[in-house]
Amino acid sequence: MLLNTAWQSLRYRWASALLTLIALSVSCVIVLSVQHLRHEIRSSFSNSVSGVDLVVGARTSQLNLLLYSVFRIGTPSNNIRWSTVEALQQRPEIRWLIPISLGDSHRGYRVLGTTEAYFEHFRYGQRQPLSFRHGQGWENTLDVVLGYQVAAALQYQVGDQITLSHGLGSTSFSQHDDQPFTIVGILEPTGTPVDQTLHVSLAAIEAIHVGWQDGVRLQRAQLNANDMPETWLQPKSVTAVFIGLNSRLQTFQLQRHINQSTAEPLMAIMPGVALSELWQLTRWMEQALAALAVLVVVAALIGLAAMLLAAIHTRQREIQILRTLGARPWFVVRLICAEALLLAVGACVLAITLASATLYVLSPWLLQHLGLAISATFAPTLLWQVLGVTLCAALLISLIPAAFAYRMSLTR
Repeated sequence: MLLNTAWQSLRYRWASALLTLIALSVSCVIVLSVQHLRHEIRSSFSNSVSGVDLVVGARTSQLNLLLYSVFRIGTPSNNIRWSTVEALQQRPEIRWLIPISLGDSHRGYRVLGTTEAYFEHFRYGQRQPLSFRHGQGWENTLDVVLGYQVAAALQYQVGDQITLSHGLGSTSFSQHDDQPFTIVGILEPTGTPVDQTLHVSLAAIEAIHVGWQDGVRLQRAQLNANDMPETWLQPKSVTAVFIGLNSRLQTFQLQRHINQSTAEPLMAIMPGVALSELWQLTRWMEQALAALAVLVVVAALIGLAAMLLAAIHTRQREIQILRTLGARPWFVVRLICAEALLLAVGACVLAITLASATLYVLSPWLLQHLGLAISATFAPTLLWQVLGVTLCAALLISLIPAAFAYRMSLTR
């Protein structure tokens, strides 16, 4: 009887109830989205690389090294010599080593030069290996393997030929058009920067820069890359190196040795530690967004209380009839609280529906353009937290108009 009476009361004041429902729903959508995106973005960044004990690059800040080597954000301060990479390969504590070279692009997507060790040892997420959706790895020098989003966005297929550009701009006037590449493989989607990367061999990086000096082409290559002598294709430098160790107990010792190198200024970082520094820098922003979301909810709840309070003065006849029918003053209090809870429950259901639908639509766009794998499904813990806090807050705020209704019912 109580819920039915509350429902009929809200239907009688449907216009104000609907506006309050919308306001409360929007506030819940904001809270859900902020908390969900915060968790998903952290998870997406953390899943970008797995099982890498050290990342080695030219001496810079550890955050800068992490961003350009793992997330393809920014540009490296310098390269490291190939002789240094060969020296690292000889160290007994290193189980595997993946050199990477950045600097070229294709229609705005990064080109990464590496070795076969990349496909063998690189891991993402929960130590998941890279796998091919179509095709296979390189066989010839001018072969390229595409990340999933590159192939999907540009509608490339295995067997197509493409030309790489010098530099990182989406529009480049320096093209490596004398050495076209053939697409031989397309990787499965990973939800990491791998999806937005074109992968070529280090030999291919050297081949397309034959006849170039200081970023300027002096002459076209006279030979096809597949016919060039091996001495021409030997890497001179790379951007960074991913290292996997035989034992993690050796991590700090090797990191100290690399950072103290006198042959070349190097820096070795642990990805997890660098990520922690990144979260420290963004924590104030997360806290500010969370505070704004809470303020929006508080404003919506105040609007709910104002709507119920304003309605009290126009419900004198309704309260009088209820008292005449035998309703006790506490029934009137419960009626006001029930109305607030009905609005809160409706707002939560509507907010979850709207937020899920929005994320379902935006998730492919975020993955394609930002490389962020955002799930459209909310964690049950987050849903229960938002639902519980919203219902409790609505119940507490409804006690204000309920108290006025209680006093009014005593005088009737």
